[in-house]
Amino acid sequence: MAVYNKLVRDKIPEIIENTGKQFRTKILSEAEYIKELRNKLTEEITEYLEADTDEHALEELSDVLEIIHSLAFVHGSNFEKIEDIRNEKYIKRGGFQEKIFLIDVEEE
Repeated sequence: MAVYNKLVRDKIPEIIENTGKQFRTKILSEAEYIKELRNKLTEEITEYLEADTDEHALEELSDVLEIIHSLAFVHGSNFEKIEDIRNEKYIKRGGFQEKIFLIDVEEE
């Protein structure tokens, strides 16, 4: 039996059930859920960093985005609010498209 002990997407039990395999799940408490979302975010970012094609990278980024949606919800908000905050920062400080790498700043 393969042991996973990790947060999975909502339809995974149904998908496994359709294969005829036996499995066990549990519903997490709110604190456990937040912890496991953070673990899942780390897992998906690692998978993105290891992606070797653009297609694979985009697939992993979509997983990261799904987790961000869920994290926004558990923090009492939604993705639109995160996007608003991101846009405010973009207006004030810009994005990362110009590829600027800061080497140092003279101290007074």
